[in-house]
Amino acid sequence: MTSRRSLIACAATFLVASTCGAFAQDWRTKYPELTFAIIPAENATGVIERYTPFTEYLTRTLGVKVNLRVANDYAAVIEGQRAGNVHIASYGSASFARALITGVKIDAFAIDVNADGSKGYYSVFYVKKDSPYKSIEDLKGKNLGLVDANSTSGNNVPRLVLDKKGINPEAYFGKVVFTGSHENAVLALVQGTVDVAANAWTDENDSYLTRMLTKGMLKNADGSPMKYGDFRIIEKSDPILNGPLAYVSDLPPELKAKIADAFFNLRKNDKAAADKLYDGKLDREGWAPAKTEDWNPVIDLVKFVDTLRRKK
Repeated sequence: MTSRRSLIACAATFLVASTCGAFAQDWRTKYPELTFAIIPAENATGVIERYTPFTEYLTRTLGVKVNLRVANDYAAVIEGQRAGNVHIASYGSASFARALITGVKIDAFAIDVNADGSKGYYSVFYVKKDSPYKSIEDLKGKNLGLVDANSTSGNNVPRLVLDKKGINPEAYFGKVVFTGSHENAVLALVQGTVDVAANAWTDENDSYLTRMLTKGMLKNADGSPMKYGDFRIIEKSDPILNGPLAYVSDLPPELKAKIADAFFNLRKNDKAAADKLYDGKLDREGWAPAKTEDWNPVIDLVKFVDTLRRKK
């Protein structure tokens, strides 16, 4: 009797294990490859160099190939997730809000955390130090550089800041130029294409400007490297919530859990990839758990900016 019970127990255990194993493999059958998309905040070469070790880490950790996609613009990330071709995406706050407003079925699962532990940043207006401009009011009729229609710090928040001053950008400035990326906005300012440029800024040591200076991307007319002091901030917004990481809503729960675990434990599992991603400036994990509703205030902001556009 004991032997028979043992056999039955073993058979039941085998059946459960086999069934669980089959379920565990189901998502890999449906998703033999995954795509991780990045918004175009910097030039494509820089993004690829920064994110390739991380993408390789994801491939090893998830057990399926993860492809890195550097989007041409913010809308490409949104449409990629709408179509289900982009499974995981790194968003800015406003582009994430735009995706939700337009019905994309995605869930935020993580938020970027700054080196000091904070979860926010600012939109700033840069001018060159040697320019005569001290305030927005000095720039009437001059050229404004924005980033992308779906950029938080490069379009939506700057428009809110300007609206509070009673300024309609298209009527106030001589020209409003969308540059496509934060780096391009700074380059347009350096090259004189625009007189003022909106951009993202966390602190004096953390911004696209400081990153570009570190990479030697900015030069004076004589070819000498530019310094942080060659630029001035003439306007700074209220704090903005950092952007989220989001996956498409219909991914299997087990896969979602594995993705989140991989992001939250990057530094612990692959310090080299983490150092590459954060320029060696972060001594802890760079993401914290988040929920989609955390960005409800940003949805309200984007809807408000939409009303401003309709008033033109």
